[in-house]
Order: sequence, then structure tokens, then C-alpha cells
Amino acid sequence: MRRTASLLLPALFASTACAEVDLDLIELPEGFSISIYADGVENARQMAWGDEGTLFVGSRKAGKIHAVVDSDGDHRADEVHLIMDGLKLPSGIAFHDGSLYIADIDTIHRLDDIEAKLTEPPEPVTVIDTLPSERHHGWKYIAFGPDDKLYVPVGAPCNVCSETGYAEIRRMNPDGSGMETVAYGVRNTVGFDWHPETGELWFTDNGRDMMGDDIPPCELNRLAQEGAHFGFPHCHGSDVADPDFGDASSCGTFTAPAQELGPHVAPLGMKFYRGDMFPAEYRQKAIIAEHGSWNRSSKIGYRLTMVTVDEDSQSVDYRPFATGWLQGEVNWGRPVDVIEATDGSLLVSDDQAGVIYRITWQGS
Repeated sequence: MRRTASLLLPALFASTACAEVDLDLIELPEGFSISIYADGVENARQMAWGDEGTLFVGSRKAGKIHAVVDSDGDHRADEVHLIMDGLKLPSGIAFHDGSLYIADIDTIHRLDDIEAKLTEPPEPVTVIDTLPSERHHGWKYIAFGPDDKLYVPVGAPCNVCSETGYAEIRRMNPDGSGMETVAYGVRNTVGFDWHPETGELWFTDNGRDMMGDDIPPCELNRLAQEGAHFGFPHCHGSDVADPDFGDASSCGTFTAPAQELGPHVAPLGMKFYRGDMFPAEYRQKAIIAEHGSWNRSSKIGYRLTMVTVDEDSQSVDYRPFATGWLQGEVNWGRPVDVIEATDGSLLVSDDQAGVIYRITWQGS
């Protein structure tokens, strides 16, 4: 594991990836616009804000952690620091009490007082190093919940299988103690958030592969009761029995999705919109980054979608919000995570283009 830091000056800021980005292809609802917040962020995955306004960004293939800084407040980053590299699929990061937590498959590292040390990162502290080490679905999305605990999923080590201790969402204290499982039957969640009013955990889940173009659906789930089982590997979606591990009669015994998403769209990061920039009707809608299919005869996903949740915590609408990264059968970008900025704009990471987008409301 190497620790280093580098600074991209504004004169060097235009990357090859950014030169291939055509924002005119992105379609948004009327009144919205999209711009580049940062480029040169290799394989940009999960994002987390620091207390001082630093945007931390994990990666998967690159094995790197970046810190992105907008030092002059013009909503365009002018510093990109490489604060760690040589890691194992460090897609998931979280910021808590001045420290950055980094999920490195079987290990969670912590960088203390990192915002004061971007150019000379501190030695990482090991929070826990006993998580499963399988790389298949071993990358993680992590976040601190309203209970001040760190939530960490453990994905299935396969396309479809039944293995004890996997396909779960766990939580632990910030120091790694007190680990417990809060949800079962979750094949591979790479994004979750807590509802602003109910405090309930909602999460995306990627459906299994090799059942055809149109089944099973991917999922947006709601954890209404701790310890609930969401069906994997026995049942997918609301009623799709697995050909090897399930039967049709068993689907009703599991917690059904709050919303079935498109088949193989690969939903990753999701957030409930809480800000004031977007029109009022967007508040508390779930915005989901759909990374896009890889095992379908025609591609699907590569977009942001939006789910409306009513006062009874029921999904009542699912529709596209931002599209255009897929042109025909050619994708030039892949949305991964979404995060809200303090001004209410929405940032979107793209691990294919290596950029962070900024979506704003300009009015009709």
C-alpha cells in the first residue's frame, strides 16, 4: 500500500477523459443543467464530503483515493490530491468525526485529521481486518447511519450461491467493535441512504445474472424491520424464483422490493434529495445512479433515475432523471454515485469518464 499526494493545477486540469465528455448529449428535465465539477479523478466511485468541504472519492479498478478541493468556491474543483493508492478495490468511503474511512475488501482503514493533511496524508489506522476477503462483490459502499454506526455490506461471493456470512448488510461501532447483521438476502448493494423523515434504511441491490435479458429486475429496498431477509439467492424481485435455489411458493416469505428497477441496470449509489435548489417536488425523492448492463443483448441503464416515495413509505413512481451516457449501444460514461452539495446541487461520479458532474436547477 503506497501513500502519496499529488496536485493537479488548473493549467493541467483538462484530462483526456474530459475531452471525450459531451454534456450536450445529457438530457435532463426542463430547467436543469449539467457541468463538470472535477476531472482527472480516475475511476471515480463513491463520494463523501469532509467537514471542511473536501470531496473524497473512492475508486475500484484504480485502487486509489482522491481528495477534490474547490478552493475558490466557483463550483469547479481546482485541486485533486491523490491521498492513497495501491489498495484493493477501495470503492467505498465514509467521513466521520474528522476521519476518512476506507473499505478495502477485508479491511477498513481510517485516515485521521485528513483534511489538514491532504498533501502529507497520515499513516492509516486499521479499524477492522476480519471481513471476508473474496473479491467477487467484495468492493463495498459504506456510510454512517443516524445511529452513529458504520454500515458495511458483504456481497455474495458469486453470481448466485448460498453461503453463510455473505449477502448481508452489517453495522459496527466507529472503532470496529459491536458488529451485527441488520439485513439478509442482499446480493450486492452498492448504495444506500436513510429516509429524511422515517430514518429507515433504503438500499439498491444488483440482481443476479444469466437468467435472460429481462429477468430478474434490480431492486430498491426498504429496511422496515431489522433482520429482514430480501430473498437472495432463493427469490429475485417480488416473485422470480431462482432456478437453482428457490421455488415460486417461497417468494412470499421474503421482503419484497420497495421498487423493482430495470433488469440488469446495475443500480449503485442512491440518495434522497434534501436540498433547496431543486423545485419543491424533488424533495425526498430517491435519485439512483444506474451504472448500466454488461450481460444483456441490448444495453440498458447508464443513467440517473428517480423514485417517488409517498407518506406511507411506498414507492409510487420510477422514471428517468438524467440520460444520454448511452448512445445506441455505445456508452461513453457510467454514473456510479450521487451526493448533494451544500448549495443543493447534485454531484455525480462517473468511473468510465473519470469525472464528477454537477447538476443544478436554473429555472424554466
